[in-house]
Amino acid sequence: MLVDDSRTMRTLQRSVLDELGHTEIEEACNGQDALSKAGAFGPELVLVDWDMPTMDGLEFIRTFRRTNRATPVIMVTTEADKSRVIEAIQAGVNNYVVKPFTAQTLGRRIEETLARCRAA
Repeated sequence: MLVDDSRTMRTLQRSVLDELGHTEIEEACNGQDALSKAGAFGPELVLVDWDMPTMDGLEFIRTFRRTNRATPVIMVTTEADKSRVIEAIQAGVNNYVVKPFTAQTLGRRIEETLARCRAA
């Protein structure tokens, strides 16, 4: 599941996921939209932006984690400050990617996150 208010960012992330063989992808434009879709879609991975209208990524993660502790979540954001990274990890993210990023970096983070979660 891709959660970002930027259609361009979702398109880039979708392209990386497609290259990795993940083709069933749901998109959401903010945290509230993602929560409304997550139950029915049952994502195996969530990529979420921090700064979005209506419900930001951190609030989405906190709410999502109340009912779903197992699905890997990667925060993909411009928020690079160490305190923000720590805050996201405490909220329940499994990995963190700072924008701008290359497709290779995002792909590597997705693969390592999924591998870690499968092994756990």
